[in-house]
Amino acid sequence: MRTTIAERVQKHRAGLRAAGLRPVQIWVPDTRRSGFADECRRQSQALSDDLQEAVMLSALAAAADTEGWK
Repeated sequence: MRTTIAERVQKHRAGLRAAGLRPVQIWVPDTRRSGFADECRRQSQALSDDLQEAVMLSALAAAADTEGWK
């Protein structure tokens, strides 16, 4: 007997739940949306002279493990 896609998905999800996992849905900005890049640019430029932003970027750069990156 063949299983439907819905049954296979249900079985897969049941296995994940049995492994102690749970589903989580998140909503993120749509990077394909018109104007997305412009808004990113606007926000980045708004922070270009911000002291707190410079401190944070410096801390992130110091904490980053980039060894072996090309």
